[in-house]
Amino acid sequence: MLMRMYLRWAETHGYKTEIVDLQIGDEAGIKDVTFTVKGPYAYGYLKAEAGIHRLVRISPFDANKRRHTSFSAVLVYPEIEDDIKIDIRDEDLKIDTFRASGAGGQHVNKVSSAVRITHIPTGIIVSCQSERSQHRNKEVAMKILKSRLYDMSLKERERKMEGIVGDKKEISWGNQIRSYVLQPYRLVKDHRTNIEIGNVDAVLDGDIDVFINGYLKKIK
Repeated sequence: MLMRMYLRWAETHGYKTEIVDLQIGDEAGIKDVTFTVKGPYAYGYLKAEAGIHRLVRISPFDANKRRHTSFSAVLVYPEIEDDIKIDIRDEDLKIDTFRASGAGGQHVNKVSSAVRITHIPTGIIVSCQSERSQHRNKEVAMKILKSRLYDMSLKERERKMEGIVGDKKEISWGNQIRSYVLQPYRLVKDHRTNIEIGNVDAVLDGDIDVFINGYLKKIK
C-alpha cells in the first residue's frame, strides 16, 4: 500500500520512478521494495517520509475478519553524484547473482542477471534486478550502495556534532511517525505534526503533500 502511495505521489508531481528490486512476502504482500524517484527536490520532499508507518485494517487474509496492525519502515536516501568519492574496497564486498523474477514469481529471464551486493563492514545489502544485463544491475546496485554509505556517513557526522545516539527507531508500537487506520474508523494521523486526514483513500492514492509540507515547515 505504501509503495503504491509513493508511486502515485511521484506520478502526480511529474517525477520518474523505477522499481529497482522487489521481494514478495513469504505468505502474501511485499516483503521489501527498493525504487528510485527522480525529479527536482525529490529527496528534499521524500526525506519527510522516512520512519516507521503503522497500518490498522481488517486483514484480507484472515478468514475471521479480525483487525490487524502492521508496521513498515521507510528509508530514504539521496542519489549521490559521480564526483562524490565513497571509498569502497573490493574485499569488503560480497557479490551474489541470481535469476531475476517478477511479482508472484513470474520468470523474467533464464540467466543469473540479478545482483545482490553485501557491504561486509556495515552489513548493508542492496540488490537490483530491473535491468536486463548483470553488468547494468551491478552498476545500479553499486550506486544505491554508495548512496546508503554516504547517507550513513552524514548521519554519523551529525551524531558526533550534536552528541546524540541517533534516531533509528525500532519497527514497533510507539515509534511510528504516521498511522493509517482503516478499522474501526478511518483516519490518517501524522504523530510528528498532529495533522489528521479522514479521507484515507485519497492519502493512500498519493495525496500526502499536507503531511510532507507540515513536517518540513515544523523542522525549519
